[in-house]
Amino acid sequence: MSSACFVTGTDTEVGKTYASVTLLHRARQLGRTALGLKAVAAGTGADGENEDVQALRAANSIALPERTLNPYRFTAPIAPHIAAREAGVDIRFPPILAALAAARQRAGPDGLVLVEGAGGFRIPLGPDGDSADLAVALGLPLILVVGLRLGCLNHALLTVEAIAARGLVLAGWIANCIDPAMSRFDDNLQTLTELILAPRLGVIPHGLPGGPAAAATGLQLPAG
Repeated sequence: MSSACFVTGTDTEVGKTYASVTLLHRARQLGRTALGLKAVAAGTGADGENEDVQALRAANSIALPERTLNPYRFTAPIAPHIAAREAGVDIRFPPILAALAAARQRAGPDGLVLVEGAGGFRIPLGPDGDSADLAVALGLPLILVVGLRLGCLNHALLTVEAIAARGLVLAGWIANCIDPAMSRFDDNLQTLTELILAPRLGVIPHGLPGGPAAAATGLQLPAG
């Protein structure tokens, strides 16, 4: 069976999708089938498309059915449980679990499947629980995306603590440089590297020419 991970973040807008796409490119560079799913997406354009879903679709090795690629999609760019309530929909876990199973089958034994969550690790979803509960239901190791900006130390360490409290495995973390003017960047990165007891899979530079495909060469894939 293909390997798979759940990608979460320290907050919203920390670059989970960009990091996921970069990891997919890295897997493809290494000759592996790479597939990314967006479990829940909120925010669409006039064409009904979501930017995160589009980015994952473009980075995938092979095309996936839309219900596999993105089981839940809502129009308003708001918290998913609120968007779902306004749409008259309950976000339940079984369709997401089914999407994961289908993607792993398509990826094959040497493939990599990433399931990207919504918002931060504890974002509410629906009757079955929040994003942390979804991670437990999926039973996958986690990749944590840390957006490097003021406040990231507290956000990162609290998220790592919450992951451990649920008995989940943190397969690694990625430092995403979302604030190019961040003060004491190297000191903050070193602090995170010392305090997060999981492999640092890499650092994604801000505004790197060539985008995720270029940034991919600086990442390592999670073990397993």
